[in-house]
Amino acid sequence: MMVCISSVWQRCSAFAARLQKKHLGCSLASFSARHYSTKTARQIPGMEYQDAICTLNTLQTNASALEEVRRGRGNPQLQLQAMRGFLERAGLTVEELDHLNIIHVTGTKGKGSTCAFTEHMLRSYGFRTGFYSSPHLVQVRERIRINGQPIGKELFTKYFWQVYGRLDETKDAYGGTMPAYFRFLTILAFHVFLQEKVDLAVIEVGIGGAYDCTNIIRRPWVCGISSLGIDHTQILGDTIEKIAWQKGGIFKPGVPAFTVKQPEDAMVVLRNRAKKMRCPLWVCPDLEDYQTDCVPLRLGLAGQHQRSNASLALQLSHTWLQKRCLPDKSFSSTSVENTGVLQVTTFKPSPIMIKGLADTEWPGRNQTLKHGAVTYFLDGAHTMRSMQACVDWFRETAAQHESNASGPVARVLLFNATGERDSAAMIKLLVPCHFDFAVFCPNITEAIASCNADQQNFNVSVENMLTRCLDNERSWHLHNSLGDNKGTQLLIEDSLPLGSEKRADSLVFPCILSALQWITQGRDSVLEDPAKRVLSVKPSIMAKAVSLRDAAEIHILVTGSLHLVGGVLKHLDPASSK
Repeated sequence: MMVCISSVWQRCSAFAARLQKKHLGCSLASFSARHYSTKTARQIPGMEYQDAICTLNTLQTNASALEEVRRGRGNPQLQLQAMRGFLERAGLTVEELDHLNIIHVTGTKGKGSTCAFTEHMLRSYGFRTGFYSSPHLVQVRERIRINGQPIGKELFTKYFWQVYGRLDETKDAYGGTMPAYFRFLTILAFHVFLQEKVDLAVIEVGIGGAYDCTNIIRRPWVCGISSLGIDHTQILGDTIEKIAWQKGGIFKPGVPAFTVKQPEDAMVVLRNRAKKMRCPLWVCPDLEDYQTDCVPLRLGLAGQHQRSNASLALQLSHTWLQKRCLPDKSFSSTSVENTGVLQVTTFKPSPIMIKGLADTEWPGRNQTLKHGAVTYFLDGAHTMRSMQACVDWFRETAAQHESNASGPVARVLLFNATGERDSAAMIKLLVPCHFDFAVFCPNITEAIASCNADQQNFNVSVENMLTRCLDNERSWHLHNSLGDNKGTQLLIEDSLPLGSEKRADSLVFPCILSALQWITQGRDSVLEDPAKRVLSVKPSIMAKAVSLRDAAEIHILVTGSLHLVGGVLKHLDPASSK
């Protein structure tokens, strides 16, 4: 069902132009705010949250920033020196960061969940917590949390202009340079946590470790490395050994570090990195090995893969508490040496820890939402290992829901993947889930919308996003042995006619909202807001949805990208955008 791409673009030019006009509007909205100091900015009417976000988006230079990282791989100190310079221009010092009592966590899969478990447990003890993570799902301020909650719009706006103003005032003396998007947010997070006087800060690494801008941290209280795998190969390298070397870059002299069980080649690298850095490194036990009065530990996050994340979080929390409550004693362990890596002996989690694990929530990761007859299964898996874990979780969880359904259930996949990731390989893993429809769309929340600055991405063109969707749809056909059906296009009015209408197993839509509205067929009232206008779908395509309308329930797996999951959540939970 493929067609000539150029023909599709001709039909979509108006759609692309609308989006480009919307992006331009945000850029212009931010322009007037760019040349004011922090003090002046607070006095200017209209310097609201959206103004701050639109101005933040002018720093979206991820593609060039990542290329800069690649060029500087041989000398990570250049990266950290640049970050230190931006930090000082913003009025902060690395010495101040020493007082944040940081827990620093990296990994390929599960680092965000590990941080969420850790933060929740320590917050449950009554400590005031800061939590910095990425990416955000719906709003940028989700990345910077105080006591588990995204900082409010007013607080974000206040601190944003303080930091941005200082950097903007000094840029002429530094060749006009400003920090890229992620660097700026990292500086902003440090500023917020210092100003809000948190007792501790849980900091999730962005990409890698050694060259990541969060690695400006000099004296964390404890470090953690979650499960390792292959991802971001253009930056981190294309082997597990190279990736492990990068992740081990967060080790600091004398700072206890913990990791989960890793592939042997990766463990050798981590062990050597830790030895060279004079950093004690322990391997976490299985979750079943903790002493719990014969009561199995219950986790608030679904999926078997969360068990290793929970064990790592227990060790990070326990070690931080030891240092906080027993400051005069060095970290002690009754662990034993085993091939150069220390194996931790288990401890008995406190009731607070047990409850903290059970109550932890982390949206967009193995999340299930039921809206009447429609159930959404949301997981932002975007690597091979995380996608396999997603498939295992979905097949088990969906089967449980189907066993309670009053009639036939229609299964639908909503998928997108971005960047360098092997989407064809991930799609192949999804085939055994036996979907009735596979739907593909870009990470664009809606085709006709007001300026939604939180979810804008200036680094990828609309054309590139839609091309990727068509490629993904083609991969789906090839893996399902459906042949090379020619005729796929964006399923909107006034597009080219379908070359073949014999099968409707896969569809491509131009935005998330149009895809969701077609899939749910009016059966989710949240999506039927009259204000949510979408491009009209061709009658012939609407006719394909008979099985969706007749099914007792519709089950939708949303995966392949956290940005896609975030766009879906924006529509399913309108309050999250307010």
